Amino acid sequence: MCGIVGYIGEKQAYPILIDGLSKLEYRGYDSAGVALLDEDQLEIMKSVGRLCKLEEKIGEQVPFGTMGIGHTRWATHGRPCDMNAHPHSDCSGEFVVIHNGIIENYQALRKLLKAEGHLFRSETDTKVLAHLVEHYFCGDLKAAVLQVLEKVSGSYALVVMSERDPHRLICARKDSPLVIGLGEGENFIA
Repeated sequence: MCGIVGYIGEKQAYPILIDGLSKLEYRGYDSAGVALLDEDQLEIMKSVGRLCKLEEKIGEQVPFGTMGIGHTRWATHGRPCDMNAHPHSDCSGEFVVIHNGIIENYQALRKLLKAEGHLFRSETDTKVLAHLVEHYFCGDLKAAVLQVLEKVSGSYALVVMSERDPHRLICARKDSPLVIGLGEGENFIA
């Protein structure tokens, strides 16, 4: 199990993500991470261990951005380490994904993507999602995610964010829970 959280609005996302992850930490103890988008620049921070380890690692260097995603992990694929912690990015570093669930056909997808030149630096099933989004992106993040979902099998709740589409988060679910909170000038995902 993993805990996922996303925010988009007018407030600084980091404290909201940390608060959400603290409420979801029971869903994952082996690593935690966040990604924030500030002025079209993605920043990813992650750490092995509980959420407090991530907060210690970030310390006074609190990232800025009014859009972000966060994750606490309970490993199903790949050992607990910084490299396997979410969020995961693609080769270009322009797309990030957090995910709860299991992508059953990730090995076959990983093999196809490697044959096309994609480099994998983690052992997780989630990493293929980020690379597939990069592969299918042609200017529309939602369309790319829809194509990815046609290729994967398994259960999932996922959130995708990108520098290339800096004003929205794309989320999807199949068999895993996902809640969307609509607010005035802000929206939440968990």
